[in-house]
Amino acid sequence: MRIRRLLLAGAAGILALTAVGAAPAQAAYPNPGVVTGSTNAHDPSIVKRPTGGYLLATTGDGITLKTSADRTAFADAGKAFPGGTSWASSYTGGSANLWAPDLSYRNGRYWLYYSASTFGSSKSAIFLAISTTGASGSWTHVGKVIESTTSSNWNAIDPNLTVTPSGEWWLTFGSFWSGLKMVKLNSGTGLRADSTIHNIAERFVNSKSVEAPYIHYRNGYYYLFMSFDFCCQGASSTYRTMVARSTSITGPYRDRAGTYTTAGGGTEILASHDSIHGPGHPAVFTDSDADVLVYHYYNASGTAKLGINLLGWDSSAWPYVY
Repeated sequence: MRIRRLLLAGAAGILALTAVGAAPAQAAYPNPGVVTGSTNAHDPSIVKRPTGGYLLATTGDGITLKTSADRTAFADAGKAFPGGTSWASSYTGGSANLWAPDLSYRNGRYWLYYSASTFGSSKSAIFLAISTTGASGSWTHVGKVIESTTSSNWNAIDPNLTVTPSGEWWLTFGSFWSGLKMVKLNSGTGLRADSTIHNIAERFVNSKSVEAPYIHYRNGYYYLFMSFDFCCQGASSTYRTMVARSTSITGPYRDRAGTYTTAGGGTEILASHDSIHGPGHPAVFTDSDADVLVYHYYNASGTAKLGINLLGWDSSAWPYVY
């Protein structure tokens, strides 16, 4: 029945889209698709493995890993860094907890960007590790990509790697303060290429709450997915998933109404509904059947769970969730 409701919700959204040329209204937001097994997750990122199946990384001590053969049933697969990450301890206050991993597979290797910080602090850093297998304990520490300090007006957490069609590597990141930033990377090393920091998005309400950027390229547009409002409050979380787009990787990005993201713009595509609280920290990838949206949400008891839905695209090339 749950699968049937999901399909019906998706069909209703598509019909509404056809009628008015806009994404489904909030009342039509679908519940997450069916996932089973080990489904507790916060800040998830998934990559399709060249050998088949999927590898997922989430926030956790040493970065939590999970695997799936079918994008539905997930199993625990240990930690990326079971031996600890001494290089990150000065940013985490000695905690083993590492945040918001960004996982991809390129050039025969898995690339893992992740952040180290403490809640509410801008003393933060983003690090890079690589692996040929993605397995627990196989990750090699490459180095620190970028850091922010307590006097910075931005925060070096929530990384996302984007590779353009021409082969340029860019890292988007940021949380609160002056918003989302972007730096160019060296495509050979995965580390920072120059000192320029591009401003991508900023909010001026709700404590300037914008974070968790993810850029997905499709048919000439770079789509900036991001989260507005407040995470990490269990069932009281108000996180919601927003989108804007640009024809240039560095922006400017504008929402459906034409508002620039540097002026607080963003079009909502998924928010709290029914027993789904605070769906956010989006990641997007193209699978064999569809474009896939991966995120976390909180259930009624306040546990962070893995959310997976599909993305459709309307006649104006804007995404909607089904």
